[in-house]
Formats: sequence, C-alpha cells, structure tokens
Amino acid sequence: MSVTLSSTKTAAALRTAARVSGESLLVLVMAAVSLWIVGRMWPVVWPLIVGLFLTTLTWPLTRFLRRHGWPPALAAGAVTVLFLLLVTGIVALIAVPVASQSGELADGVVQGIQRLREWAAGPPLNIGDDQISGALDTAMTRVQDSVGSMVTAVATGVGTVFNGIVTAVLALFLMFFFLKDGPRFLPWLTRQLPGRLATDVPVVAERGWDTLGTFVRSQALVGLLDAVFIGLGLWILGVPLVLPLAVLTFVSAFVPIVGALFAGLVAVLIALVSNGPTDALIVLAIIVVVQQLEGNVFQPMIQSRGLGLHAAVVLLAVTLGGSLAGIVGSLLAVPVAALIAVVWNYLREQLSEPLPQPETDEPHATAVPS
Repeated sequence: MSVTLSSTKTAAALRTAARVSGESLLVLVMAAVSLWIVGRMWPVVWPLIVGLFLTTLTWPLTRFLRRHGWPPALAAGAVTVLFLLLVTGIVALIAVPVASQSGELADGVVQGIQRLREWAAGPPLNIGDDQISGALDTAMTRVQDSVGSMVTAVATGVGTVFNGIVTAVLALFLMFFFLKDGPRFLPWLTRQLPGRLATDVPVVAERGWDTLGTFVRSQALVGLLDAVFIGLGLWILGVPLVLPLAVLTFVSAFVPIVGALFAGLVAVLIALVSNGPTDALIVLAIIVVVQQLEGNVFQPMIQSRGLGLHAAVVLLAVTLGGSLAGIVGSLLAVPVAALIAVVWNYLREQLSEPLPQPETDEPHATAVPS
C-alpha cells in the first residue's frame, strides 16, 4: 500500500526548518560579532580576565579578613601586597633557574623524539614511511619551539605570562578593586537593569562566579599536588631538570586532560634521554599513578562542586580553544565552557514547565468511638 505525502505537512515542515535555520544563523552571526568585538578589545579584556582569575584565588583570604573586622580597602590592599610578594619570591627562587635550563629542556625533548624515531625504524616495527618521518620531523620542530616558548613564558614570570608589564599592572589593580568592591557589584547591577533582567543577570553572575572560583582554586591546588609528587619521583630517580619539569606540570594542570598528557610526555622523554628506557618507564608509571590519584582522590576531595562538564566536552573545548587562540585559548576553554553551561542550565530552569503534582486522595474521616 503506497503512502502519499501530505503537501500541507511537508510545507509546514519546510517552513519550520527554514525558521529554525534562520534563527540559528542569526545566533551564529551574533556569536561571531561578539568574538570579533572581544578580539578588538583584547588589550582590555585580557587584564580583566587575569584580574578575575587572581581574585578567585585571593578572595577567600580577603573574605576571612573582612569577617574579622578589617575594612574592605585594608583587607584588599593587604592581600594584594601579600600576593605580589609571593609572586616576586616565586620568580626569584624558581623562574631564574627554570629560565637558565629552558633551552636544555627543549633540546632534551627533541633528543627523546629522535630516540623514539630510531627505535620505531628498527625491529620489530621497521617503520620507514616517508610521511611518518616527515610528520616526526614536523613534531620535533613544533615541540622544540613550543616547549621552549612555554617554559620561557613560565620562567620569565609575570611580565611574559600577563603579556607585558602593562597587563600585569592592570590585572593587579583590577584584582584590588574586585577584592575591595566585589560584594557591592551585584546590588549595583540589580539597580541598573530593567525588569526581568534585574533578577536573571545577577543570579547568573553569582553562579558563574562560584563556578569560576571552583575551577581556578581546584586546578591550582591539584596542579601543585601533581608538581610536588611528580617532581619528587623525578628527583628520587635522578632525572635532570626536575625544577623545570615540576613547574611545567603545575602550569599544564590549568589545561585539563591535554595539559597532563603534554607535561607527562615531556618528563618521560627527558628521562629516556638522560637515564635510559628503564627509568623512563618508571617515570611513566609515576605519572600514571599520580594522574589516577588526581582523578579519583584529589579532585573529588578538593572540588566539592564540579563544573558539570563531561570529560568529552572538556576535551573538545580544549581542542577548539587551542585551535582558535593557541595556549591562551586552551587555558580559557574550560572556564568559558563551564560559564556557558551555567547560562544554559539557568535558561532551562526558566523555560521548563513545572512538573505536575501527583494527585492525592483526601484522607477519609475516621469515626471516633464514643
């Protein structure tokens, strides 16, 4: 029995598809325009982002001082000065040795890749394809450049990481003002917005702030634990460049999944070149154990409220951020994805229909015996 398509339903479906496609196209155009505006304003946006990240790290101490009677300006100023002294100490004690060994670290990674290439060319693999050799040569060049630049960026301290002295100064000033006047921002924002926005925007902003603080503080602490345990294992095995590798592990922790793989690969390659394949396998085992502890012990204990993102979403976000904006994009990909998830969840809450309440029978009156 043949079925005839309904022209009315087909036209309605096409109109619906066209409407949805047009609306989606408008949303994509708006997103592209927003990204273009952010790119044009990047000299201002980047210090603002850095200032927010620093504020999430230092706000717990500021809140503690304010709760114990410190004036807001004094508490914010004390925490800002303490943070500046801490960063200066780190630069003096760690960054200088790391900078002096950054070239050696990059050369060690390249030699490790060359060692792997020679091993793959021999039995039992006997890989001699020209395309693979060309890919390995390209990888060697990229790793040499990227490792040297990343370690140099870490080693040269605040000036390079914050894209220059101007960015660092702006970020510190913004951090001070955020610490001092942050609690007054949401009430001020509520008074500025009309109608429904006066309720929705402050709620989303507060949830986004909580999510951002959870991410930054948890990643910093987890990265510190990873750097300590992996660095201790490298030191016991006598692997050179322990301090640069530990710093690289800490910084890479802010790029979930991909960062851990990159830092682990660098540590294994250095161990392979300097200590041989046995110690390289031991280093690999140490990294795997530490990563398992991170995923199953450290983060569940430290990150009491997760970001609500699946691991696949995190991986795709990091990949997309890195392809769009390099290292900066990889660093910002996960918090941006988490903030998008916050907005999406709030919209779902507001647009969802309330669940029907189950009907309950009225209790029957029972006769009281006289």
